[in-house]
Amino acid sequence: MDDADVRLAGLAAEASACRICRESNGNPLPHEPRPVFVASRAARILIASQAPGTRAHASGVPFDDRSGDRLRDWLGVSHGEFYDPRNFAILPMGFCFPGQDAKGGDLPPRRECAPRWRAPMLSLMPQIDLILTIGQYAQAWHMGRDRRGSLTDTVRDWEAIFAASEGPRVLPLPHPSWRNTGWLKRNPWFEAELLPRLQQETRLRLSAS
Repeated sequence: MDDADVRLAGLAAEASACRICRESNGNPLPHEPRPVFVASRAARILIASQAPGTRAHASGVPFDDRSGDRLRDWLGVSHGEFYDPRNFAILPMGFCFPGQDAKGGDLPPRRECAPRWRAPMLSLMPQIDLILTIGQYAQAWHMGRDRRGSLTDTVRDWEAIFAASEGPRVLPLPHPSWRNTGWLKRNPWFEAELLPRLQQETRLRLSAS
């Protein structure tokens, strides 16, 4: 392991033991933290997601649910390829399951995670050259003013965003939650136009790793 490998491993160990959201004075996490992420010095693709759900919180495995099944289908990869850290790094905006609202939906990612962990980890993963921004929180952090007015507008303009990306290329995606099935039906261009390009760019990077 070189120096950067050692530093990333140390940072990942620190993040795995993180309790800042639990120890927050204003709005503490209502359950024990369980950070779920994959840091990698080999993967060329970063999945910038939202936050672990209930099943990922229970298992400690990211996208260990039906959303993960759909995401792997979108990417055109097998279960083994997806969980190979040589292929994908996975850094959600919030590393821990944030809990649920009164309607049973997941709360937004905890605000403490991104400013504490995101930039230091990404600085040690310079090989990343494709970032998949899943959902509005990841798009806001990674795209800034390049994000369009709504998630739909942002994803619809994926070609211009991909072409204009400085540094790693960026492809914006909706969340693969089954709650978004209606959105997919209303926006058939996503499966017809964006997914073939997503699979092409994914396979290009996996075949070169």
